[in-house]
Parts: sequence; structure tokens; C-alpha cells
Amino acid sequence: MADKTHITETNGKANTMIAELFKQYLEHLFAGKRCEARELMFAALDRGISASRLLRLVIWPAMEQVEKLYRENHITRIMEHMATRINRMIADQLQGFLAREPKTGKRMVVTCGDGQIEELGAQITADLFEAAGWSVWFLGSGVPNDEILTFVGKIEPDILCIYGAQPVGVPNIRKLIEMIRNVGVCPDMQILVTGGVFNRAEGLADEVKADLFAHNVRDALQIVDDHPVRVPRPDVPEPGRRRKRKKITPSAPLRVKGAKVTVA
Repeated sequence: MADKTHITETNGKANTMIAELFKQYLEHLFAGKRCEARELMFAALDRGISASRLLRLVIWPAMEQVEKLYRENHITRIMEHMATRINRMIADQLQGFLAREPKTGKRMVVTCGDGQIEELGAQITADLFEAAGWSVWFLGSGVPNDEILTFVGKIEPDILCIYGAQPVGVPNIRKLIEMIRNVGVCPDMQILVTGGVFNRAEGLADEVKADLFAHNVRDALQIVDDHPVRVPRPDVPEPGRRRKRKKITPSAPLRVKGAKVTVA
């Protein structure tokens, strides 16, 4: 590892250093070079770049870049798998270097959509909130809605964070939020959605009735501080959406001279 020379540069010079670090790191990711990627991050730690900055400014953007390139068919599935697994390995190791703030008493439950990238984004979110003094329960993906409902009722968190979803997963998230609000469990708990399709579809967070939306973990850390108290949404129909009409059960059919007559 490099000799310790803690960063004293101006913001401009520090940003240039992070940009160069990010470029080198991506090259290692897409080449599948695990050792080189790890050594690059450890050398950055030795130079005084904090684990938090590396997670927020290198690992997280790299995760988003991998997801974008794969979604747009610019990289193969093999490259996506290799890069994501290297990224997660290093995120696991950087977690142990995070500076810890005193416990705040705030509580968060984190769940996510299906997929390796979704799991990684949710994990980094959980790690950084925990470092910021929150008590965090990371559930991962694939947990049924009724089990999430029971769990948050038991834990009574301040925030339920749903990270990353593909378009196919949005109806299930909508059902989860509706279930939580209809049952009335944890009425003061805020629901935060971030990442995945929520970043690409403007207004989707509002459409599923989430309380908070953040593009990334940096924004998420800020927005929960800016909005510490839940403001319930009014129960009004959304523009362009009709209320569901009650089904009318038809009366029993009448029979006249052997013919079946349907009652309107």
C-alpha cells in the first residue's frame, strides 16, 4: 500500500483525484481484475480518502454505470456479473473502515428489488445509514409483502427504504405501500424509494404513494434529515386515473318459455 499522505488538496484537486480513481476502477471492474480493484481502493484509503467517500463517489457511481451499460446492451452479462461481484466484494471490505457516528435512536428497514445490483445498492444504503448513527435492518430482496408488513410492525422503524426496482416489480411495491397504509401499521413511518426504475420514471414515486424519493444514497441521507416527520398524503384520485367502479352482480337469469333472458 502507498505511504499515508492525507488529502489536503482543494476541492477541485480532490475532485480530479476522485475522477481519475473512478476511471481506473472501472477499467479493473470490466476486466474482471479483482486484486487490482481492491489494491486501488486500499491505496486510496492510505492516501486519506475516507471509506464513506469511496462508497459514495466511486463504488456507487460504478454500480450505476454497470447497470446502465448492461441495460443498454453495451456490455455482456458476463461483464455485468463480474463487475457487480467485484463491486460488492469491495463494498463489503470498505464497510469495516467506515467512521461511526453516535447512535441517533432512529431506525430503518431496507428492502430491495430482485437482482445483484439492487442488492448492492440496498447494502450500501444500509451501511452508510448505519455509519450515520441509524439502527438498520437489511432484509434484501424476495421477501413477501405480508412478512415485510409484520416485520415493520414489530420493529416500528422511522423509515422503510425500498431500493431499486425493475418495471415489473412496481405493482408489487404499490401493493406493499397500500397494504401498510390501509392496515395502519406504523402510521408515522415514512416510506423512501430510491434507485432503479424510480430514477428513470419521473413521478413514479408519487404514483406509488411513497413519502420520500432520492436518486442516490447521498440524496437519501440528506432528504431524511430535511423531512424528519411524515406528512400524510390526502386520499384524492390521481389525474388520469379513474376510481375503481364496484361490480354489479346481475340478478338470477329469468327463463321465459324455455328461453334464457338476461336481466340488464
